[in-house]
Amino acid sequence: MRKSSVLVVSIAVAGALTLSACGERGEKKGGSEAAGGSVKVVIGVDAPLTGKLSALGLGIKNSADLAVQKANKEKTVPGVTFELEALDDQANPTSGQQNATKFVGEKNVLGVVGPLNSSVSLTMQKVFNDGKLTQVSPANTNPQLSLGADWGSQKFARPYASYFRTATTDVVQGKFAAQYLYNEAKKTKVFVIDDKKTYGAGLANIFQEEFKKLGGTVVGSDHINPDDKDFSAVATKVKSSGADSVYYGGEYPEAGPLSDQIKKAGAAVPLFGGDGIYDDEFIKLSNNNSNGDLATSVGAPVEEIDSAKAFIADYKAAGYKDPYAAYGGYSYDAAWSIIEAVKAVVADNGGKLPDDARGKVVEAMSKVSFSGVTGKVSFDQYGDTTNKQLTVYTVKDGKWAAVKSGTYSG
Repeated sequence: MRKSSVLVVSIAVAGALTLSACGERGEKKGGSEAAGGSVKVVIGVDAPLTGKLSALGLGIKNSADLAVQKANKEKTVPGVTFELEALDDQANPTSGQQNATKFVGEKNVLGVVGPLNSSVSLTMQKVFNDGKLTQVSPANTNPQLSLGADWGSQKFARPYASYFRTATTDVVQGKFAAQYLYNEAKKTKVFVIDDKKTYGAGLANIFQEEFKKLGGTVVGSDHINPDDKDFSAVATKVKSSGADSVYYGGEYPEAGPLSDQIKKAGAAVPLFGGDGIYDDEFIKLSNNNSNGDLATSVGAPVEEIDSAKAFIADYKAAGYKDPYAAYGGYSYDAAWSIIEAVKAVVADNGGKLPDDARGKVVEAMSKVSFSGVTGKVSFDQYGDTTNKQLTVYTVKDGKWAAVKSGTYSG
């Protein structure tokens, strides 16, 4: 995806915050005139705002909006008023590509936060790069997006200079999960399942390779189809395999029912997944039959980070109907990184946006460095976050609880 983490500048946001829609076309300097004679700069958001992953997508949108409101309130970039435009990709790659094309066509847009899904991002990257439009995902974890198609052979080649992310990758997440399951949970026989999608299949493969290297045994593997509801066949396979654990590469809409049906099939074993299942909806969809299940997610728990206290308080004060969810802090930091880049570009151009603002923002992103909600925010030579921290969570008494935070050591 998807689901990585000191000090945050205080945010004072009051009242309900309003999303502003999209910019006008054809402005020479990347922004039209806003109220008070300032230049309008639009930050786009692409996420699933409807559909089964909307719980995550709405948290992304709202958190980015909170950053925009703060920047305007504090006049972070003198002479610039930021607005937010959010488009719904419904977790669909085709919709994501169409949204990317729309954003590129709007000259006021100088950066885009999103998407949630790695599979969606794969269709958007070239569109953004061709348009010299900065993209910062708070949730993508597929390594290919930043390291190229041959990353598995350690042949790293950054495909697109305009792509950045505040979430760490599945290379780190999958291995971190395998180390925890084998070394600390003391599970040695795992059954691996994935949903055939870019995120899930990639994460499951990385996990199982590391698990075998550690000395564990993969006693079986299978795939499910996204949107399926009946997992009785694979649940029976898990039961007969003798597995002491299940690793699932996928997202919570399928993971919840899968966990429930595995338990009902008589396999009293934990289901372990990545950040794609780390959401309260997973627990609900498991019919509260998921106690003991596990998930990794990027970064440390936002609720336990000193740098996130202002974000949490101000998100609540803003009155958003939906929670910030798993990627709220990373979405805020993604939006703020774009704001910081715009600030640097304006400062370098005598206090005004240059004619080639988009290209300059892409260049400035590589030098962005600040203390964010999730910790130190900066990017390496591939556009990946330099923050590699992860956390293992478990379901306890019907709620997610942190078990261990740390950094993967290979």
